[in-house]
Parts: sequence; structure tokens; C-alpha cells
Amino acid sequence: MRSPRRGPAAPARRLAAVVAGLATIVPASAAVAAPSGAAPAPAVTAAGTQPVHGYAQAIRERVWVQVPVDSDADGRPDRVAVRIIRPRDSGPGLKVPVIFQASPYYAGLNDVPNHDDIDRDAAGARRDGSPGTGRAAETVVFSGYLDNYFVPRGYAVVFADSLGSGGSTGCPTSGGRNETLGMKAVVDWLNGRARGVDEAGAPARASWSTGRTGMIGVSYNGTLPNAVAATGVRGLETIVPIAGISSWYDYYRANGGVVAPGGYQGEDTDVLAKAVLTRENPEVCAGVTAALEHDQDRATGDYNAFWAERDYVRDAARVRASVLLVHGLHDDNVRTLNAGRWWDALARNHVPRKIWLHQAGHTDPFNVRRDVWLDTLHRWFDQWLYRIDTGIMKDPVADVEVAPNVWRTARTWPVPGTRPTTLALGGPAPDGRPGTLRSRPGPPGGRQTFVDDPSRTTADLAADGMSADPNRLAYLSEPLTRETRLSGTPRITVRADLDGRSPYLTALLVDYGTAERYAGLRSLSTQDCVGPGIPEDPGCFNQRVHVTATTASEIVTQGWLDVRNRFSAAVTTPVSAGRPYTFHWNLQTQDHVFAPGHRIGVIILSTDRDHTLRYAPGTEVGLRLGVSQVVLPLSS
Repeated sequence: MRSPRRGPAAPARRLAAVVAGLATIVPASAAVAAPSGAAPAPAVTAAGTQPVHGYAQAIRERVWVQVPVDSDADGRPDRVAVRIIRPRDSGPGLKVPVIFQASPYYAGLNDVPNHDDIDRDAAGARRDGSPGTGRAAETVVFSGYLDNYFVPRGYAVVFADSLGSGGSTGCPTSGGRNETLGMKAVVDWLNGRARGVDEAGAPARASWSTGRTGMIGVSYNGTLPNAVAATGVRGLETIVPIAGISSWYDYYRANGGVVAPGGYQGEDTDVLAKAVLTRENPEVCAGVTAALEHDQDRATGDYNAFWAERDYVRDAARVRASVLLVHGLHDDNVRTLNAGRWWDALARNHVPRKIWLHQAGHTDPFNVRRDVWLDTLHRWFDQWLYRIDTGIMKDPVADVEVAPNVWRTARTWPVPGTRPTTLALGGPAPDGRPGTLRSRPGPPGGRQTFVDDPSRTTADLAADGMSADPNRLAYLSEPLTRETRLSGTPRITVRADLDGRSPYLTALLVDYGTAERYAGLRSLSTQDCVGPGIPEDPGCFNQRVHVTATTASEIVTQGWLDVRNRFSAAVTTPVSAGRPYTFHWNLQTQDHVFAPGHRIGVIILSTDRDHTLRYAPGTEVGLRLGVSQVVLPLSS
């Protein structure tokens, strides 16, 4: 679940975590009184905490926190390397809260090849010996705004190396329990419950900390907050997981199938652990990484105890922290089901929460909507760490970018009025559609077939839904008469038989209709930032803006199933060639607006070249009409 950009370590001055908190919520217009003889507390106005502390004068220090595990089996407790930047005035007389960003990336990445088992021969064994491409050439990018923005406003910002990376000991395990306990220990230290030492080896205590901690981060850095919150640790008041994993199974698997994150075919937990293993003496972790390779089980893809340990959704009932969940609707790295399942579990457990969904991919919202994001984050941390009533919990629960630079709010998410809408997969239509989507199923008994071709991409197979194609099936609705919004997690049911080596069924939900669509982000240029009428802004060049393109189709969401796991992701049950079975699976969570005149399309194929394993071509799939259907969470 690595960031899509990797490489050299970030400077230590940009590593930070902030713990904040006063005991009671106070009106935003009230001032926070400082203890007698202490430096003045941050000025508080209707806008919340104010930048009254000098950033250049801030205290910068390092400590090592002891963890109650010994994951490298050296006979000593693991230790976490922690870097702190806090206001000069902070101390026993003026305690401050903490914003905490944990990461395995601060020391960069190792060059590790991915697994070479992506392509399989007729017997299911490897047929391409070339390893997949690793990620070490990428650049790890951190926004770097946490310390610059929040330290002057009376927060400490703390950065910690995840176990097995940078200055920490222990071994990385790609979301394993030891990693969770490592970052939990930092929260415990900030609350006086764990041991720490300074650079001289002397005991170190966070006497400057109120104990109130907020965790934040993007990608892996956004996953660790989910993991720690799921322990129920006291003192962790809030988390802001951005593009974070809630279940590592949903990152590297799907419904019994080995399914890679977008762009990283062949990667798995062992590859990621080796990539972030940047501690001294990394050879001590050889046994741990070997166990990862075995226990992750790329042979069956089944959900097992290994994946259950890395499934934080199971422990959502233990979450005490409030959650500001942020995810990109075009994130093909940490796919949106990670956000959807986590959000639904938090809702079931009545966790205080808000959600931000934007049109970009795997990125920080700072790159998408900088000023609004900083204002939101400032109000959020002031609310939960300083206990200032900023009014943010009275704002709409959901902020959703429904098109590039077009935002809508809602009091709940999925948005009010969303209802499960069943559309049946039907046969050819008089207007030339090879298959139809309609509210009433046709008579059962019809059968349509296609033959799997793993050399073709989903974009190619979905491009023209109005034409028949030998390598997939397409089902399109009539043109929509009004705007229709998808909000939530679609689910599909397919009655089909398979004859061949590929065990996969893939479903795509497609928007057919010409529109300006999100196509990526670009950095601002000199032309954007300098010129007549453009106010001077030194931070301008750090911003990125949406790039759009006019296209006739867009894959809205997708989902995968290994048909041998039709009963359970945890159990492999073989299928008999030519015998029909009923299969059910979810697609990725999504929020998307279908414009009037557009058609909703469902594409059924087998191999997804960019995500699933690739078996020899030729698997024939026969889909039964009248009983196959998709259930979409729609409103209009």
C-alpha cells in the first residue's frame, strides 16, 4: 500500500506529529488561559488557534520509544525512532497537543523486484520468468505542511519511523500487529504510559504534552492511524486517514483472488516489507519476511489468519477516536472499498466522523483543494485536540467532489435518498445494444458467451459498449432521462459457467456518454503563478490542479471474484467445467453522477490484465440471462 511516489528520505525537519487538548470544549471566541508564570497560550478567536509561536525558534528533539514486542527476536524490546518539533514555550507550564504522522518511508525504499508469477501457463504455473517492476525509483512525497502550519498555532508535530524502517528496530510486516503496537507505543509515551530515552540514553518524558493526539497521513502513513485507532488506545482523540488501508486483504486480494494494486502487478506484503526494511542490520528480519511470503498465500488467495490480523474493520467497535476520512475516487492504488468498508463499520459503531471524497487519485487533498483543506484540517484538530467548538461537527458530514472542481455536501453518506436499485442483465436490444440493463428481468434461460483474452485491458474492452466483442459481454441501459447519482458500494450477481484455466470474473460499471472527466493532476507552472494580476504566493508552485479530458466512456468502478471462492473468501471450492453456478461479489465503493442522456453500462469479463493473475487465454464463460443482475445504490 505504498504511496505512488517513492524514493529519498524526507528531511527530519519535516517529520512531525501533533498531540493537542484541553479538557473541555470552549467557545471559539474565548481565550485559553495559561498557567500562572507560563508563556501565553495560543490566542484563540472565532477562527480557532492562532500562529503566535515562532516556527524558527521551535524545539526539535529526538527520542526512542520502547515497544512491548520483540519482532526481530534479538532479546530486546523493539524501539521506535521519534522526531519532535514543538513550540519553544511548550513544557510543564504550557502543555500542547500532538499531531502525529507515522511512516515507513522516511528513510526511502529498497529496490525489490515484484513476484514473477503473474502470467500462468495452461496448468496454472508461471510462464513468464521476468519479475514485475518494483517501486524504489519512485519519489516519496510528503506535503510538509503539518509542522509549518501547526507548530506556530500551538501544536507539537511528531514523526516516527515504523518498525524496521529508518532509525527504528524491529521488522516491517505490512500491517501486522507489531507495526500497530509500535505506533501505539508512541501514543502511550505521549500520555506517560511508555518508556522513552533521548539521544544520550537518558529517560525522556513528554512533560510538554497534554496527551491528546491526532494521527494523520497518506497511503501507508494513512493506514497506520486506522490500525492504531482499532486498538482503542486512550489519548488518540482523532485520526485523519488519507488514502489509507482498512483491510490489507482488500489491498492485495479480492474475494479469493490475488488482485494487485493498480500499477504494481506482482507486489505483495513480502515485497513491500523488503522495500521499507531500511533499518540497520536488516538481515535480522530475513525470517520475518520469509514468513510473510509463506503466510500471505499467493497460491489460493484465500482469507486466513494472516489477513485477519491485518483487517482493522474487524475491530471498528474498539475505535474511540473521531475520524476524518479522506479518499480519492480515482485511487487505483488503495482502492475505494478500503474507504467504504471502514466508513460503514464506523457508522455502525456511531463513531464521530466526516468524509472527504475527491476526484483525484492516490494523493493528499492539499494537492487538490489547498486552502479549503487547510481550513478544514485546522478546525478539525482545534475541535478534537484543543476542544475548541469550531462548529465543524455541525457542518455537513460529507464533502464530495462529483466532477473536477464541482463539490457537493450532504448530511450523510451515502447521500440521502440513495436506494438499492436492481437492474437485470438482458439480451440484445433493437437499437443494436448487445445486452441491456433494465428494471425487470427477462425470461430465464438465455445464455451469452465470451472467451477470455488476458492480453486486452479493461479500458479497451469497455471503450465501446454498443458493439459486441468476443472477449467480454456488455449490458447498457436506455439513455437516462435525468441526473442519477451512484453513492455507495454496488453488488453484482451472475449465473454463469466457466470452461478453462482462468478462475476470475470481473465486473465493470461504466458511464457511457461524452463528458469532461478527471484525467490526473499537474503541477502549477510559472505561467500559472507569476504574471500581471496574479498575487504573489510562494506556495503556488507546490500546488497541483485537475487535468481533464473529453471521453465517451469512463470506468466508474470495478470488482473481482475468484469463482472457486463463491461461498467464502476463506474457502476454495473447485468448479466443474460447463456447470452453471451463481456468483455474488461487490464492486469498489464509489460516488459518481451519471448525466442525463448517458447510459449506465455493465461489462463482464474474466482476466483484468492490470490487476488479476493472467492465465492462458481461451477460458469460455457462459452467462445466464434472466437471473444475472446488478444492485446499484442510486438516487436522482
